[in-house]
Amino acid sequence: MKLTRRQRHLLSQGGLYIAVTITTLFCVYPFYNAILTSLKTGTDLFTTSFLPTTFVWENYINALMVNGIARSLLNSVLVAGVTVGLCLLVAITASFALARIRFRGRQGLLFTILCVSMFPQVAVLSGMFELVRFLGLYDSLGSLILSYTTFSLPFTVWVLTTFMKSLPVELEEAAIVDGAGLWVIITKVFAPIMGPSLVTTGLLAFVGAWNEFMFALTFIMSGENRTVPVAISMMQGASQYELPWGNIMAGSVIVTLPIILLVLIFQKRIVSGMTAGAVKG
Repeated sequence: MKLTRRQRHLLSQGGLYIAVTITTLFCVYPFYNAILTSLKTGTDLFTTSFLPTTFVWENYINALMVNGIARSLLNSVLVAGVTVGLCLLVAITASFALARIRFRGRQGLLFTILCVSMFPQVAVLSGMFELVRFLGLYDSLGSLILSYTTFSLPFTVWVLTTFMKSLPVELEEAAIVDGAGLWVIITKVFAPIMGPSLVTTGLLAFVGAWNEFMFALTFIMSGENRTVPVAISMMQGASQYELPWGNIMAGSVIVTLPIILLVLIFQKRIVSGMTAGAVKG
């Protein structure tokens, strides 16, 4: 039986909705299961259920107060926030120079920046450890800010340089005619236009710093300076053979919520930044 054009359209739309629904469930279910597990205790932790059966809010209190997640949250916010600020400040000025100023070796420098962004963390772990010790930053949040900025900056510079190249030169020329200086051009002319790309790259840098584990485990020893990934991994139960799964899941939910809130708040700018980069890059 030959289908009409409208029937084919309805079938394609139905298939698209089914695929989107399956993908959404596949992505959301782990977090939903973590919420369910965080509200359980005792033998209920080992039972499978798709709806909440118990509401043990004590797991969240233990995760925040007893296991020190509250202090680790503050450390992670400080480290990730400073990392994003430094990355964007350096990247927007570096991208202006790489996109607008002609000098010998510019393409080679861009290629080097791209290559540095591909380095795995474990390849430079020993070198970063020696640098941190030399600077006297071991067991301090400064060691994490230094290492996270080092790894996030190349990608941020690359993305912003690509976006900066797509901006019309007439904007810069008009600002120069009006007597604007270099810093005014960057902050007052280009920065507002690059808002979506700044939010997108900043959020990616924030997520990378928020979730990083290897450097945080290597460079930090004291409990008061730990970030949330390490703090969750260090949770212990009544004995060395027992893991407090309810508390661990409660901590995981608490740690994930700030990222979800940031994505929801800046959703439109993130989409605009990604779309602009895909079209203009």
